[in-house]
Amino acid sequence: MTDRTGGQLLIDCLQGLGARHSFGVPGESYLAVLDALYDTHGALDFTLCRNEGGAAFMAAAYGKLTGQPGICFVTRGPGATNASIGVHTAMQDSAPMILFVGQVGTDMTGREAFQEIDYRAYFGTVAKWVVEIDDAARIPELVARAWSTALSGRPGPVVVALPEDMLTDVTDAAALSAPMIVDDPAPSQAGLASTRQALTDAQRPLILMGGGGWQAAGSAALQRFAEASDIPVLAAFRYQDRFDNHSPCYAGDAGVGMTPAVKALIREADVILAIGVRFGEMTTDGYTLLDVPVPSQRLIHVHVSDRELGKIYVADRAIHAESNAFATALATHPVTGDWADWRQRARAGYEAGLSLPDLPSPVDMGKVMAHLRDVLPDDAVLTNGAGNFAVWPNKFFPFGPDQRLLAPQSGAMGYGLPAAIAAKLVHPERTVVCFAGDGDFQMNCPELGTAMQAGIQPIVLILNNGVYGTIRMHQERTYPARVSGTELENPDFAALARAYGYHGERVERTEDFAAAFARALAAPSGAVLDLNISAEALTPRQSLSEIRAAGQAGG
Repeated sequence: MTDRTGGQLLIDCLQGLGARHSFGVPGESYLAVLDALYDTHGALDFTLCRNEGGAAFMAAAYGKLTGQPGICFVTRGPGATNASIGVHTAMQDSAPMILFVGQVGTDMTGREAFQEIDYRAYFGTVAKWVVEIDDAARIPELVARAWSTALSGRPGPVVVALPEDMLTDVTDAAALSAPMIVDDPAPSQAGLASTRQALTDAQRPLILMGGGGWQAAGSAALQRFAEASDIPVLAAFRYQDRFDNHSPCYAGDAGVGMTPAVKALIREADVILAIGVRFGEMTTDGYTLLDVPVPSQRLIHVHVSDRELGKIYVADRAIHAESNAFATALATHPVTGDWADWRQRARAGYEAGLSLPDLPSPVDMGKVMAHLRDVLPDDAVLTNGAGNFAVWPNKFFPFGPDQRLLAPQSGAMGYGLPAAIAAKLVHPERTVVCFAGDGDFQMNCPELGTAMQAGIQPIVLILNNGVYGTIRMHQERTYPARVSGTELENPDFAALARAYGYHGERVERTEDFAAAFARALAAPSGAVLDLNISAEALTPRQSLSEIRAAGQAGG
């Protein structure tokens, strides 16, 4: 046994479990942890961030990308409340994450001391588990539970409060010394057999896949099964990167801006095999595509968490199994049926959705996306926050099997840049491109300082149209021509980027983009391209004027 402070024991336990990266903003409430991190450079690194919200987004994105808990350290009170946006995002993304929060000393608990918050009450509805460690000797026990809770079942965030005096207490408790292996539930033979039989009996079968925890092998197995069985596949909201979009079976994503073709597929399917999906509002078009609680479609729901089965829909068969294991087992015996026309129609609907008219904008994003499809590497990582601009990486970029999308299920603005920083930290050799609206970018643009200090070089594309686009779209539909609170006056983004040591330039015309992006790819510092987008091109297929006119006409 070795005497050490609670802060040292905490860091030793995280290293023993396999943590290699952490993100955070310093605070006096966890100085003992920062001191312990002084000795872990190259083993457990601390990425110094500019805001706790950005740090928590990085941890959430790290968890989503790697499948291992993203680690975030913040101080008490304001630090914790700032970080809460990342906890909420990790929960909705089903991404493993552990947020460590400094806390007032145990001798002050319950007095509303300086910056004191009851973290169990504050985070109780947005985290899988919240705990406060009052005894340094219990750090190994409770950190092990936090780690396993973040990973097991439906992955998600855990919040651990660290009283300041507990972190400086000395203990001889042994640190955790080995990574934790969490075995997930395997599919039963009966569940697999009933799934195959239901699909065989179908006339219009459909696979809906998504959720956290997918691995490359599981996605490949599902693709083999779908192609051998000739069944169309839809991805749930912002999980389209988990299935090869170039497959003849891929039919699009069920998410924001769902196309009529995708809605028709879900409505007309007679059997839906949903794997890993938690049936959020976006994937179901506001819970209208499947009747609640008993869908008219025959539903087979597979999920790693028993708490998701039957949560909204009564399935004909609810199968408690991990997605990758289920897909791998399913792929061993494809099914056959007379639905080739159904699959071909599904694929044709997706391919038709990639075609666009010329857009009324100096920089035409349809043509930008066509260029990016041609030049981005097969292992590129795309990120985005929230706003109408997100339609471009989400709807008009076909993801290959090794490309990734990091985008928030929570619809949180400001996620894209922190996510790009986390992705570039994990995969420095890969091209990482962040799509950001001008309003979205300014939510977390100081994190360019984090990237500069850490030597991280993503490429940021700012779709600068001078408006909060999503809200303006709804405003014009509901209160046409009464613009209020949605117009933006922006700084010189290229100059701002250069101030942070980035390559920065303004792209005025579509024909200038290819050369500018080539310069961005070549820039060793990373790059920010400020794209001149017209507010008139508010959506890919309906202009701002057309939206306003429809609103004035009453629909």
